[in-house]
Amino acid sequence: MKSAEIREAFLRFFEEQGHTRVASSSLIPGNDPTLLFTNAGMNQFKDCFLGQEKRAYTRAVSSQKCVRAGGKHNDLENVGYTARHHTFFEMLGNFSFGDYFKRDAINYAWQFLTSDKWLNLPKDKLWVTVYASDDEAYDIWTQEVGVPAERMVRIGDNKGAPYASDNFWAMGDTGPCGPCTEIFYDHGADIWGGPPGSPEEDGDRYIEIWNNVFMQFNRTADGVLHPLPAPSVDTGMGLERISAVLQHVHSNYQIDLFQNLLVAGAKAIGCSNDEQPSLKVVADHIRSCGFLIADGVTPSNEGRGYVLRRIIRRACRHGNKLGAKGSFFYQIVAALVAEMGEAFPELKQQQAHIERVLKTEEEQFAKTLEQGLKILELDLVGLKGKMIPGETLFKLYDTYGFPVDLTGDIARERGLSIDEAGFERAMEGQRVRARSASSFGMDYNSLVKVDAQTHFTGYVCIAGEAKVVALFKDGQVVEQLGEGEEGVVVLDHTPFYAESGGQIGDCGFLAGNGVRFDVSDTTKAGGAFLHHGIIDRGTLRLGAAVTAQVDASVRQATALNHSATHLLHAALRQVLGEHVQQKGSLVHSMGLRFDFSHFEAIKPVQLKILEDIVNAEIRKNSAVETEETDIETAKSKGAMALFGEKYGDSVRVLSMGDFSVELCGGTHVSRTGDIGLFKIISENGVAAGVRRIEAVTGAEALRYVSELEESRDTLARIVGSKNRDQATLHKIVEGLIAESRDLKKELERFKAKAASAAGDDLSGSAVEVKGVKVLAARLDGLDGKALLALVDQLKNKLGRAVILLGGVLDDKVVLVAGVTQDLTAQLKAGELMKQAAAAVGGKGGGRPDMAQGGGVDTAALDVALALTVPFVEQGL
Repeated sequence: MKSAEIREAFLRFFEEQGHTRVASSSLIPGNDPTLLFTNAGMNQFKDCFLGQEKRAYTRAVSSQKCVRAGGKHNDLENVGYTARHHTFFEMLGNFSFGDYFKRDAINYAWQFLTSDKWLNLPKDKLWVTVYASDDEAYDIWTQEVGVPAERMVRIGDNKGAPYASDNFWAMGDTGPCGPCTEIFYDHGADIWGGPPGSPEEDGDRYIEIWNNVFMQFNRTADGVLHPLPAPSVDTGMGLERISAVLQHVHSNYQIDLFQNLLVAGAKAIGCSNDEQPSLKVVADHIRSCGFLIADGVTPSNEGRGYVLRRIIRRACRHGNKLGAKGSFFYQIVAALVAEMGEAFPELKQQQAHIERVLKTEEEQFAKTLEQGLKILELDLVGLKGKMIPGETLFKLYDTYGFPVDLTGDIARERGLSIDEAGFERAMEGQRVRARSASSFGMDYNSLVKVDAQTHFTGYVCIAGEAKVVALFKDGQVVEQLGEGEEGVVVLDHTPFYAESGGQIGDCGFLAGNGVRFDVSDTTKAGGAFLHHGIIDRGTLRLGAAVTAQVDASVRQATALNHSATHLLHAALRQVLGEHVQQKGSLVHSMGLRFDFSHFEAIKPVQLKILEDIVNAEIRKNSAVETEETDIETAKSKGAMALFGEKYGDSVRVLSMGDFSVELCGGTHVSRTGDIGLFKIISENGVAAGVRRIEAVTGAEALRYVSELEESRDTLARIVGSKNRDQATLHKIVEGLIAESRDLKKELERFKAKAASAAGDDLSGSAVEVKGVKVLAARLDGLDGKALLALVDQLKNKLGRAVILLGGVLDDKVVLVAGVTQDLTAQLKAGELMKQAAAAVGGKGGGRPDMAQGGGVDTAALDVALALTVPFVEQGL
């Protein structure tokens, strides 16, 4: 079976068992700061397992795209050198949220794997493991399914700590967890390796193909396991692994999903396709890079962007090892789209963008390599011994992105070695710092969560009656909040919009029976809306009735900006092209920020066109209409999903005339004319292939235009023009700039003449020390450039000489030293400069024949100049 057929068979089998097919979530985990990337099929269902989120179904099935290349779950270094490690993989999963449990989960797995209607695997090829103390699962396998005891293995805590076991699954240090049972496939005696739990288990004979996790507990930071309210099931089966079994190969890289990528990679690089590990690295990495970029990650120096940059550069390095010339990695995207674009349409939609980002990053890395080589050459000049220190390796790697293996190659070519142990110590120090600074390692259970559902009424009103259903202080549940105390209030109904989709949360107040709670922000946890703020007066108690009032002016100003982002998005696609996709946004009462995919800076004329299009739509005063429907119906109407938004079973379609149709849960104007005016205030790049526009609307736009007019009036007064016409002012300013440029050139010529005249006068002031002309002189008001020219002139006049010139310019000391070439073996200008600069509280240095420096202690300048004669006397 082809991989695509296996994927579809899995989804169809579980649909027949009453499961709802759920689309893969983004590789950027939604509302989960504990994860760097989505690394398992259950990630998007975590709140369902915890009982924090209720869905319309209790059974689900999905094919989830996953990345394991950073943080705790990191397979990066093994990729290309083993048969089954990948940075990107697909996890086929079936899930039960308090519905069926161990018995049904085990039987479903066995039926799908062994039934002749489905995968039809030979039963005698399958081995099963269970957690050592899970007698229930063991009995189901042996007594009901009929797996013989000799092919059953109990696995205990084999990783050095309680519940640290191959058969006890946890997504992180905290959160949902439980025992699991795994199914292994025996490839046969001709492959080395032993069954799970044996000393030879790392071999390739017995391969795990299915993992049933029985979610029974929520582990808190103290290590305690708390029973979940509804025991659930999380199943995972790697598509690549089961494809290898069904396609009768022993390596995932031999399955159909990889074969075309390997061929495309070899063609782009210009090498043969014959099982080289480096080619496998390239084929694997194009998958993770393509999907990460499609999901909105861009190369950067921190967080997810840093991991992506590292993967891209690792692929480029391995391509270079195979002989690649120039950029090659981006050329493989087309093969990836051909292979997986049908199952994951985002690849097709983002193909051009993915290619541009990769090509730009490849070109940047080529420059990085060139720079790193220069730095390495300089370090090798001063190298003592035959080993390149670990600190040097780390500096090249961390600062310049220079691969350690490449440094090692260069070292070997020169008969040198590298201090790998020192490099690892430096790397470990960086890992410790990264872990301590990372927000992705926080305790999932430390986040405020409440088992409640808040009904949002804010689409139709900004005030309403409500009941307090939960109170929090410092993350802990409390019964009341007193005057002056900060906390979080959860209501059964609220008109307050909770931060989502780039729109900030509402502010306002809650009031009732002598109490007022000022709301500074509103967020969401599961189905509960969290009102953050402080008690202004009185005491707020659990169960109290309150009136919730949103700040109307802030809400309205925010709505103007949010609606404007939709018009801007549509205008960008019209002006720049259909490749434009939203990559992030921030909408508040003072303005909007909109990030989008585009490969170059937007020209000023294009920005003007964008403004004109948006303002034209505003003047049309089209009705802004909303409709609740399911996601597939919304997509069929052409609605675009906004980046970063988490959509449920029912979605909200927002239409602005026939110009813009998007999925959006935010608050908006009633008609486009309410926006009033749209004005772009900046455009810049924020990452490779991502641009950012900042803009204002309504009253803020009018204020911005008013400030521009005031600036124009001020400029007219400064240049002495009664004409405020913009073209006239530009012409006057250009003329003044040209005049200033000419005056500067004339001043430079004057300084040069003055310095030449001063040189004639100074040459007679030189003293002779041991046959060398020594000149130390003070010349205030000259810059370093003029002093350098003067030193050159004096060296020519004096012949065998040592010269130090200094002066005060803008309350700072400027120093220049010169030594004629015939003396540099004994006397070096850089050494003289270090002494002189230190005397005036500064620093300096340079070549043996010429050096520059300066300082801040102007009173010590004469002392510094007086050091010149002793310096010569001691050096000769």
